[in-house]
Amino acid sequence: MRIKTIFMGTPEFAVPILDKLIEMTDVVLVVTNPDKEVGRKKVLTFSPVKNKALENNIPVFQPVNIKKDYEEIKKYQPDLIVTCAYGKIVPKEVLDIPPLGCINVHASLLPKYRGGAPIQRAIINGEEETGVTIMYMDEGMDTGDMIANSKLPIKNEDTTESMHDKLSLLGANLLENVLPSIIEGTNKRIKQNDAEATYAKIIKREDEHLDFNKAAREVNNQVRGLNSWPLANLILNDEEIKVIEGYIGEAAKEKASTIEKITKDAIGISCLDKIYYLTKIKPAGKKTMLVKDYLNGINKESILKKEVK
Repeated sequence: MRIKTIFMGTPEFAVPILDKLIEMTDVVLVVTNPDKEVGRKKVLTFSPVKNKALENNIPVFQPVNIKKDYEEIKKYQPDLIVTCAYGKIVPKEVLDIPPLGCINVHASLLPKYRGGAPIQRAIINGEEETGVTIMYMDEGMDTGDMIANSKLPIKNEDTTESMHDKLSLLGANLLENVLPSIIEGTNKRIKQNDAEATYAKIIKREDEHLDFNKAAREVNNQVRGLNSWPLANLILNDEEIKVIEGYIGEAAKEKASTIEKITKDAIGISCLDKIYYLTKIKPAGKKTMLVKDYLNGINKESILKKEVK
């Protein structure tokens, strides 16, 4: 007989985890964040997890405040609760409901990068690897006992978008491997070493701005870590330009933050050590474009040797 599970999650990252849970258990309820108004027209939009639940005829519960409104979860009497990127702290009253406990699929190698932006922060900080950890939940922020993890290298060309997709599938595969032992009660419980813990704080507006008074590698990591959302930015001629892609070039000769070189398809900005070349951007109020197309619409000489902010 298949166990009864409740899944709690919200974004696209969590959908493969839900898929795997539907395949292996009887998912009796999906808990996700309330619908959001999206875009200028404020279209009420379901979360990706809600869409997947409805496709599979699974009841959906969307509490505004789960710390107060959790009685609906009790009614379903789940054997196990699985969460992934739910977006809210799950209260003890919910953690205590299922006899097999609550487990979380988290996109980092715990105890590193606890918190809400583990993929972005790992790339921004220049990590060479990351992964997924499945853990028991407690009342802390990603502090519970670990069950298993799986590692993945971060390649030089990887962005948050590409790692997001890889880690999402990795998490689903890891869940498939460990779920039988969790059901049977034969899985490991590994205490986290709090002394090794780091936190992946949610990206704020000030984190998006590029500082070219840093090494070019740090600038490149920031661009990659903020791709495809919310995107890094710089100010040129009092206009905000979002930076989507670029590469590191030769040693810089000009003062940091100066547009040192312009080629037919890139704008080179001097950093502390090398030149960082922009190749794909999104100027304010315009669509994403290649830098070569941007350069066709401006006087190149007018920006050469200018300082970006």
